[in-house]
Amino acid sequence: MGLFNKLFSNSVEQKDENTLPWVDLNTINQIQAIIDTSATKPQVIFKHSTRCGISRMVIKQFAEDFKFSDHQLDLYYLDVIAYREVSNAVAHTFNVVHESPQLLVIKNSNVIMHDSHGGINDLDLNRFI
Repeated sequence: MGLFNKLFSNSVEQKDENTLPWVDLNTINQIQAIIDTSATKPQVIFKHSTRCGISRMVIKQFAEDFKFSDHQLDLYYLDVIAYREVSNAVAHTFNVVHESPQLLVIKNSNVIMHDSHGGINDLDLNRFI
């Protein structure tokens, strides 16, 4: 496999996605469940574009650095290409301008932090647990 394929192939992306305790976010109804559960446990949404090389690199680094259990937070994966309507609903519900890649941390029904692109991997999620 060439360097280009190693950097941009879906097989690498799938491996990274499977190593984390992802919950697929693919319906608008799940947004209310995220809000409700955020009262007792932080909820994290990773908005990812499967067509973007930057998004692919960010999610790969995020997966390598992720050290949390599903007891500490719930980690949602949102494919913004496949579920554009859900992505728009997340942006509207939490009053956050859509970007991808983008990470949102929801606690007590509110987005307490969000960042995008390279800023995602600079965040210290421990601050929000």
